[in-house]
Amino acid sequence: MSTTSRGRAQDRARVAGGQEYEVRYEARKEGVSQDAVKESIRSVGNSREKVEADLEKKT
Repeated sequence: MSTTSRGRAQDRARVAGGQEYEVRYEARKEGVSQDAVKESIRSVGNSREKVEADLEKKT
């Protein structure tokens, strides 16, 4: 894992739904709206793998 500028470990396997840049990145990557990403996080949790699989099913 890499570390942030504050010295904390980053977990790239998770999507931080409260961080707009994370939601925006995932939305652009999957070609969906930011609301779709947030809804997916609510339904399957914040695992990046599960969120991406859920978004793939919906498109």
